[in-house]
Parts: sequence; C-alpha cells; structure tokens
Amino acid sequence: MPCTWVMACAYAPSGCAIACGGLDNKCSVYPLTFDKNENMAAKKKSVAMHTNYLSACSFTNSDMQILTASGDGTCALWDVESGQLLQSFHGHGADVLCLDLAPSETGNTFVSGGCDKKAMVWDMRSGQCVQAFETHESDINSVRYYPSGDAFASGSDDATCRLYDLRADREVAIYSKESIIFGASSVDFSLSGRLLFAGYNDYTINVWDVLKGSRVSILFGHENRVSTLRVSPDGTAFCSGSWDHTLRVWA
Repeated sequence: MPCTWVMACAYAPSGCAIACGGLDNKCSVYPLTFDKNENMAAKKKSVAMHTNYLSACSFTNSDMQILTASGDGTCALWDVESGQLLQSFHGHGADVLCLDLAPSETGNTFVSGGCDKKAMVWDMRSGQCVQAFETHESDINSVRYYPSGDAFASGSDDATCRLYDLRADREVAIYSKESIIFGASSVDFSLSGRLLFAGYNDYTINVWDVLKGSRVSILFGHENRVSTLRVSPDGTAFCSGSWDHTLRVWA
C-alpha cells in the first residue's frame, strides 16, 4: 500500500483494478490481473495528487476516470491512464470527507459532504455546484444516493442521518433518537430503498425505515466504532468494517 493509513479505496467497474489512498495525499491504482511472479507495487499507477489527505475515491462508470475527495477542501476528476486532471470542484469551506456518484449510467452528477457541514451536488461536466444543503450541525462523514438517484442520505457527527430530495431541493427526513449521542460514520440503502443502514461510533449499526423515519433494528457485534458499511450488489447482505479490525457480513 502507498501509505500506512489508507483512508479510501474503490474497485474499478470491470473488477480489474483497485484504487486507494490516504495520508500520502494521492490516489494510486493497482491492477488486479498480474502474474504471481510480478511485483504488484511496481505496477501501481499514481493518478491523483492533492495537497492534503485523500478521504474518498470512486471510479466513474468506466475504468478510465476516477473521482477523488480530499482534506484540501476539493474534489477532482482524473484520467486514470494519463493522470491528467480533468475537472476540479471548489466550494467546500473545509475538508471534504465523502462523495458518491449518481447511480444512473448516464448520470453526470455526484454528491459530496465535509467538515463545513455541507452536502453539495456537482455537475461533473461543468465543475459547478448545482445544489447545496446545510442542515447538519457537524461534519458530514458519509453520503449515499437513493437507488433511483432522486435523493440522497447523509450521516453526520451530529448523531443524525438525513434524507434530501433533489427534486424538491430540500431535506425531507431526519433519522435520530435522543438515546443516540454518537456520530454516524457511514450510510447505505437497501436495494429497494426502503431501509437505511447506518454505522455509528458507539459500535452499533442502526437500521431505519426510510419512509416512516422509525428505527427498525439495532445490530450489535463490533467492539469499536463502525467506520464503513456497504450493501451487496444483489441486496441480500451488507458488510461493515470497524476499528476493531474486523469485517462483518450481515444477512
């Protein structure tokens, strides 16, 4: 790995490469198809270079372009082959902590969140912010598009998750309870969009009913803060990662 503290990783759509980065301020792409006698590190390609840590990365709808977010307050779109900067996105007033690409294959937007408490929707072609939401009271750690692409959810250090409707251009739901006092570190939707899974710094995963706004379940098992989670492509399970050094699959 390029540094001792990797903060972001992403699979290429083809499954033939992986991108990662962190405190080295850059995004490196490693091929996953190589001879067992080859040195994998020698085949890595440094694609993106920021002026502060890399917090998130995501391939676009092909292996040829990758989006990155950074503690330098910017997001950027890069050409994987040449390493050329294709577009930069300026607007956050502090570290950008997360991003998510719109689910449509023809979509040209993505959403980002950061330490300025803002969630911002960007047009990748123009580099302009097309929508901005500022209702959280602390850092936004995670953003995730609703399966239809018409809304997105966010998780924050203010101990809430929130749902934003892009067509209505407003916040439409808050997922919180008085007993929840720790931040939400990661969010993802079920395949249908009816459930929202959220990992928290109190070692738990809360499952929310998106429409009713009520908590459906609490999942216990991790022994330290839950740092990330993601639903499987077929929707039958999800995996969570934690500071307890484990990955757990829930089904």
